[in-house]
Amino acid sequence: MPARLTPRHVDDTLRSSVKRIGILYNPSLDIARDLAQEVGSALSDRGVPSWQCSTQDEDKARPQIEGTDFILSIGGDGTILRVARIITPLSVPILGVNLGRLGFITEIGGKEVLTALPGLLEGQGWIEERAMLEAKMQDMSFHALNDVVLRSIAVRLVNIEAEIDGSSVTTYRADGIIAATATGSTSYALASGGPILHPQSREIVLQPISCHLGLSHALVLPEQSIVDLKVTRRDRVVLSMDGQVEVPLSEEQIVRVQLSPHKVRFLRIHQPPYFYGSLWQKLRGLGTCNRGLGQGGPGQSTGAC
Repeated sequence: MPARLTPRHVDDTLRSSVKRIGILYNPSLDIARDLAQEVGSALSDRGVPSWQCSTQDEDKARPQIEGTDFILSIGGDGTILRVARIITPLSVPILGVNLGRLGFITEIGGKEVLTALPGLLEGQGWIEERAMLEAKMQDMSFHALNDVVLRSIAVRLVNIEAEIDGSSVTTYRADGIIAATATGSTSYALASGGPILHPQSREIVLQPISCHLGLSHALVLPEQSIVDLKVTRRDRVVLSMDGQVEVPLSEEQIVRVQLSPHKVRFLRIHQPPYFYGSLWQKLRGLGTCNRGLGQGGPGQSTGAC
């Protein structure tokens, strides 16, 4: 699918005259907290109102989202995953400031944000849209930018029955199963042997984790697909969204995964082909990190923070 590039000066939701900016930061990093305060002071000096909040204070941040022109996410890829969850269903653009190791979905690094501020306030940049997943279980609904994962709690294989669009596909006997977006295809799904999709792709990757029996290869499904995953036997399984929200599942419980009606919008300042230019460097582990090794894990880009 071709990239959807939206110049900010013709986008009604991103006016060239910025009125208000939000700053969400990773509270576990002193450098993130300090940079958030520094950016807030720089905006105040220019007469631009802003608000800032820790990504751990979701209830405090959500009421401030509406009326915000764009949000600076200060931390790493893991921070962006939290920010995406906080702002859903609103489509406020996110500019990712990378203090992590790799930064697959962040845009600029550290103090570069201070240099970029004047242009951002004048409306420079373009908008990139990314697909999300929705996981439904009984009366609960969750949204994920990277992936939805069903995985074993114990160190043992579990049995997960998979149906796609009402047709039985296989019963996985594996450590778990990952349903990933294009964004998540460079994360846990990739570490489990899955393919890399272009960021604008809306297909869904279905990737087993250490599969022993069943279909061991990844499936790339059309965007309209509906995937039903059912826990069979008395296996201890947890449902995980972006490696950050976890819900225990019971026997015979069904999780329905499909493309979310919501999208995440990223504010970009680099040229559109950035993905190909940086992919190999990041996969070789040559990204920079202001604090040494990151804290990546299941559902997050390796080295995210």
